[in-house]
Amino acid sequence: MLQNQPIAHGHITGGVSRRAAIRAGALGLMGGLGMGELATLRATPDSGGTIPVGRAKSVIYIFLSGGLAQHETFDMKPDAPIENRGEFNPIPTKTSGIQICEHLPKLAKISNKWALVRSLTHRHNEHSQGHHVMLTGRSEEPDGFKPNKPQDTDDPSIAAICNSLLRPSGSAPTPVVIMPDKIVHRTGRVIPGQFAGSMGKSQDPWLLEVSPYHPLHYGAYPDYLFHHAKGAKEEDGLVFRAPHLSLPSGLNLRRVADRTSLRQDLENQSHTLESAAGDEAFDRYREAAVDLLANGDVHSAFDLSKADPKQIERYGDHSFGWSLLMARNLVTAGVNLVQVNLGNNETWDTHQAAFPNLKNFLLPPLDHSLSALLNDLDASGLLDETMVVVASEFGRTPKIFRLPSAKLPGRDHWGAVQSALFAGGGVKGGTVVGSSDKIGGYPADDPQKPENFAATIYDALGIPRGAHWEDLGGRPYPVYHAEPIGGLT
Repeated sequence: MLQNQPIAHGHITGGVSRRAAIRAGALGLMGGLGMGELATLRATPDSGGTIPVGRAKSVIYIFLSGGLAQHETFDMKPDAPIENRGEFNPIPTKTSGIQICEHLPKLAKISNKWALVRSLTHRHNEHSQGHHVMLTGRSEEPDGFKPNKPQDTDDPSIAAICNSLLRPSGSAPTPVVIMPDKIVHRTGRVIPGQFAGSMGKSQDPWLLEVSPYHPLHYGAYPDYLFHHAKGAKEEDGLVFRAPHLSLPSGLNLRRVADRTSLRQDLENQSHTLESAAGDEAFDRYREAAVDLLANGDVHSAFDLSKADPKQIERYGDHSFGWSLLMARNLVTAGVNLVQVNLGNNETWDTHQAAFPNLKNFLLPPLDHSLSALLNDLDASGLLDETMVVVASEFGRTPKIFRLPSAKLPGRDHWGAVQSALFAGGGVKGGTVVGSSDKIGGYPADDPQKPENFAATIYDALGIPRGAHWEDLGGRPYPVYHAEPIGGLT
């Protein structure tokens, strides 16, 4: 029988610091917190409702910005013509009948832990549209949609909806975290679809920017940093700043334990908070800050500098590995949904030099880090209660092509079909749902839409079918717009 837990909300962000080899800064919480960070604090009042516990206590949504090539990963077409099948070879997995790319050997060995959906489809071939679709779970653009700028008329993201309905199961002060950065186009514009949209900015999920935008942020730096046309690049000012949650000046652990005293200390800094948040939101910000500062478990979840070096090595000593290790720590601390953006600047956009870039820079760290995450969750007994989802904004064209300016070929954007990976949280490992046609261009059977994709996440987390969210005018909208993907659980 499903248990009920109250719905509540809490959002806060803090300053950060990490790895000697990567240039990093550190900000103290409150005392050293900058105005930009304060402006991103989010909290909403308790709604007083209830929500059942689902199969999964948590979901880790790994989003590969740019467009994951299905032919070069999870839906290879070895019998297709050369212009379709590409350069890589399939290898067998632990599951009879399932083959994946030769450059994903670690994932191949644990296929009993994951399932594939090979028929995820929508009609959009442009990055911003695809991001909005796959981050919100809505196939069509809303009125007022602008690809170059998030709008308050955008559909709320999956993360925002979960943020408004869920309460963290453990000690975490927030139900949702997005990390390690917001998704930014190579031109510097912020991609729509990541935020609360028509729910209002106060419902934006907690964005933990530990890897802020940088124009050279392609790949799992420092070891797998690359340029799409030029190949390997050296680290050039990239930062991975895992949060360093320091106390305001004059506070010690004894005073933190005294929550009344801590509230007073934060009250004394009210002019700083109020200037960023406004009087109305100050109490909510203060309470979120108290929750975070007084919570040692949350500190530990963020502090990779104290992680076992063997654990860092197991996940990979690079931005993909650090991100997934932090995600693992966050769900252990009780965060319901962690969205991990693996690769900014549309890192997975393999228009050119697709095969060397995937072989040398993209697939090895993904294979290493994702398999480590699944094995770690399984060994610790957390995989049954943690659903891991891997998807992109779209797939890639079934036909290889060459840009006029490119030396080496690649594939273009393709919303018609992509592959998504699911694991844990009741997912039956070694399962394949749906299929694409002979050249990997369109669904051949059991097509699944972004609405089905989102419903699968909501259902795993126990959000009931009749749930709704409200816009700023108090108008209700249903959370579900389709059934969860059948055959996964």
